[in-house]
This record gives sequence, C-alpha cells and structure tokens, in this order.
Amino acid sequence: MRIRILWPAGQATAMLRATPTAEALRAELPIVSTAGTWGEEVYFGTPVSVSREDDARQVVEPGPVAFWTDGDSLALSCGPTPISCAGECRLASPCNVRAIRSGSSGPERRPGSAGGGRGGRPGVEQPGARARVTAV
Repeated sequence: MRIRILWPAGQATAMLRATPTAEALRAELPIVSTAGTWGEEVYFGTPVSVSREDDARQVVEPGPVAFWTDGDSLALSCGPTPISCAGECRLASPCNVRAIRSGSSGPERRPGSAGGGRGGRPGVEQPGARARVTAV
C-alpha cells in the first residue's frame, strides 16, 4: 500500500511494507497531525500504538518512513539528529521502518519549511505545520 504525506510546502509518497505496524497505520487512515522536528527528523503523532518489531533500527539512511513506537509517531529521517554521530541519521530510539519514500513534489522540504536549508537539506522554520497522511 502506498501512502501520501501532505503539508503546506509539498508532499511525499511512500510504499508501506507488509507488517503489523503498517496494517495498524492503514486501519487509521486518514490521519491528520501536526509536524514536530528533532534535528533533521520530522515526526507526526498518530492514534496508533504498536510494539517494537524485531527488525527495528535506530540508525537509518535518509529517506525511510519509520514508526517511533516510544512516541506513537511517524518519523521521516532527513539527516542528523541531536544524538547523531558523524552525520548519521540516528533516531531517538529503535523504530519500525515501515516504508521507503518513493517521491515528492516540488523542492524536497520538510513540513513547516519555508525554504531550503544548508547543503541542500530542507530547512525547518515553522514546526507545527498541519499534515495529513492518506492512502494513495
């Protein structure tokens, strides 16, 4: 199943993997949330609460859509966070990696962004932007 995450500055699509977490997310769609940021990570609260799966990871490449079980949130890793080492994408705790982003429209910007950041990374200038997650 594909999902779309929409925010005022753009959108991203992702393909969900077939997992219990993805099924729980699918059952709650559409989800309307508020974007939060933590370093170069953007997260969205959800009404879903699931357990950490066996393949959960804390260090990821930029791009996956992960589910942060400790915060019941979808997380988009875009770059380093405050606990990253040497520029890696380190999430707050191990997350269920549920989807890989398959595209976006317009400039690659994080929710709440009014413009690009350093080194081609999206800027975060207005955390709290409204976001919507839907099935495609």
